[in-house]
Amino acid sequence: MNTKALLEPMGSWAWWRSWFLIFLGCSVMGAGFVLFVNPYKFVPGGVYGMGIVLHNIFPSVQVGTFGYMFDIPLMLISMLVFGGGFGTRTVLAALYTPGFMNVLTRLVYPNPEAVESLDPSLLLGGRLDLSNDLLLTCVIGAVVIGIGQGIVVRQQATTGGTDIVGMLLQKFAGIKFSTGILLADGFVVLSGLAVIGFGIGTGEAAANGWMLTLYSLITIYISSRVIAYLLDGASYDKLLFIISDHHEELKRFIIDDLDRSATYIKSKGMYTDSLRDMIFLVVSRKEVRLVQHKIKEIDPKAFVVVTDAYETFGEGFKQFPEKNEIQAE
Repeated sequence: MNTKALLEPMGSWAWWRSWFLIFLGCSVMGAGFVLFVNPYKFVPGGVYGMGIVLHNIFPSVQVGTFGYMFDIPLMLISMLVFGGGFGTRTVLAALYTPGFMNVLTRLVYPNPEAVESLDPSLLLGGRLDLSNDLLLTCVIGAVVIGIGQGIVVRQQATTGGTDIVGMLLQKFAGIKFSTGILLADGFVVLSGLAVIGFGIGTGEAAANGWMLTLYSLITIYISSRVIAYLLDGASYDKLLFIISDHHEELKRFIIDDLDRSATYIKSKGMYTDSLRDMIFLVVSRKEVRLVQHKIKEIDPKAFVVVTDAYETFGEGFKQFPEKNEIQAE
């Protein structure tokens, strides 16, 4: 039997399936923004959140177009700084999503004036106007966006945006990756409050500007939880066992860049009988990809095992529960 002939179609199918899921995830995410976020002026962080803010100042420019204006320069800067660390999947996902959002926006609104106003009463002829239940709207939007982003990330791709900002802040400002993303998203949300809530730049403040900011925060939280669930189920931290001959470089990265500590565990190779130090490291889910890329950069021959840490207690993680404290199951 020709085993190679059997394996090639399977590999081809996996390749096509992966690309299909990337574009599906981008489409689902884009639909979440167009149908449940953009019309109601929620600002859920990221480049598209900033696009919503700027669309209120420049209504003739669509939200997706602002996505291009941010994503393309960010990717180019990142390629110059980090040496082209983005794969084809991320680049195409970042280029596809804003275009899909622009096309879908034109399809669900009746005319160019409606595209500029993003009036939810004109969305699909008023059949999807949820203006009277904004809490339900932001929850639905967050779930849809989270599902879309989760599908994309599961295929080893991202849609760019604040991930790149977090990487740049870590490199040039010494800020942790997760903190950098939080700062970037926080800046976007505050910009939404200033422009939409207080009318800075538009001259017309929304009557419920403060509430829109709260809904935006709810959207950010729910979408992040949906992504985490799709990626890791109930686990949020990751446990890494690292065997490498470049301990000093890894030590500097863990202590200086990640602002964490780790533990050396004495180990012995079964085949060689040689004694070696194994690094025991716990990081957050968002930091895993960064750590993997850095290990590859420092020692491409390193041996790394990544597993789930369902609960992590101690400095930098959760506090130990008090006696008789009720814990969520």
